[in-house]
Amino acid sequence: MQKKNTLRRILSFVKKTAFILLPLIFFFAGWWFAQPSQKSDGGHVKQADEEEPQLWTCSMHPQIRQPQPGPCPICGMNLIPHTVSKHEGGLRKVTISEDSAALLDLRVSPVLQAPANVNVQMFGKIDYDERKIVTTTARMGGRLDRLYADFTGTMVSKGDALGEIYSPDLILAQHTLIHSKKEWQKAKSATERKRLLRTLESAREKMRLLNLSDDQIAAIELLEKPSNYITILAPQTGVVVNLNVKEGQYLKTGDVLFGIADLTSVWLKMEAYESDLPWLRYAQQVSFNVEAIPGKTFHGRIAFIDPQLDPQRRIVKVRVNVDNQKRLLKPGMFANASVKAKVAMNGRVLDADLAGKWISPMHPEIVKSGPGSCDLCGMPLIPAEEFGFIAPSLPSENPLLVPASAVLRTGKRAVVYVRLPAENEPIFEGREIVLGSRAGDFFIVLGG
Repeated sequence: MQKKNTLRRILSFVKKTAFILLPLIFFFAGWWFAQPSQKSDGGHVKQADEEEPQLWTCSMHPQIRQPQPGPCPICGMNLIPHTVSKHEGGLRKVTISEDSAALLDLRVSPVLQAPANVNVQMFGKIDYDERKIVTTTARMGGRLDRLYADFTGTMVSKGDALGEIYSPDLILAQHTLIHSKKEWQKAKSATERKRLLRTLESAREKMRLLNLSDDQIAAIELLEKPSNYITILAPQTGVVVNLNVKEGQYLKTGDVLFGIADLTSVWLKMEAYESDLPWLRYAQQVSFNVEAIPGKTFHGRIAFIDPQLDPQRRIVKVRVNVDNQKRLLKPGMFANASVKAKVAMNGRVLDADLAGKWISPMHPEIVKSGPGSCDLCGMPLIPAEEFGFIAPSLPSENPLLVPASAVLRTGKRAVVYVRLPAENEPIFEGREIVLGSRAGDFFIVLGG
């Protein structure tokens, strides 16, 4: 009995001791095996490099680095794992696998050094050529008794009768002319005839100042009878655009009677956006069409670019001189115009037709192969190079072009990613550039 009690006490002691020692044994065993491997070298101990944490980046904004997945803070796209390559030298380089590039529809385009081809589209409206509008005024006081051109839009030819004015001043001037002519004819001595001829010429000049033609003056001298009316003649062929009088109206000297516009030349007034100004030049060729004449293309040259920008609409007015000898174009017609420009370095326009030529500073349609004067205004011609035109240049003089879709704008900076030569996987390096004007689907690179 006593032996059984002693055995029970021994078993109880063993159970309690094991309950206390086993956790200690497991603790020390785990601590021992969890220790990093060590290697002694000259008394120095080195620990294994810790594993680098996984980073997440954006396929569209590779400068984004985050320790956990989620949306891109810039574009909202889901972040992808960032793989560190042994070729990668910094944050400006990004490695994208072929599968990821295909999934992202990533395209690589070559950088070009070529002329920048631009097609500037503008909207405009046909208007009268202000230089071809002639105003007829009353040269004397009187009464408009007859009005022949009695509505706006009347087509008249040069010399057509527009109306008749009764004027006492005109009757007095005719009497003076007739009397001077008779006195000159009666003179006998050469000295007297010379003196009276000066008086006669003075009377004729006064009639011219009253807007009478030489034929009308000669008819008065021949008939030797004054007329009660002066006929107002059309000074040029065209359309009556301003009618400021009515039949029976009393007139004062200087009153405006008619405005007649010559339609053999018209203006195309267009509006260009601020961003289109680098491509536009004086004397540049413009092509346009109107809805009233489908299938026909008209041409003209830029004659004026407004030096002032509209501060509200951010547009600049551009005017084109257009020849209209057949009178197909009518003021008020809307037009869709385009200017095709091929630009080299420093914004110079390549134009083989104008390079080396001389252009009138007031009439761009006057182009000559050498120096001289304008046939219309007499001003000296100016070399086309002064307006920014040059002949086709050497390849080294062409601007550097990058696709517009390849440019990433980050505030005031512009960045493009250039693919570096790699054997296994594509590596792209970000480079900051200085952008010039946009030329269609490309940007001109000024630096970087």
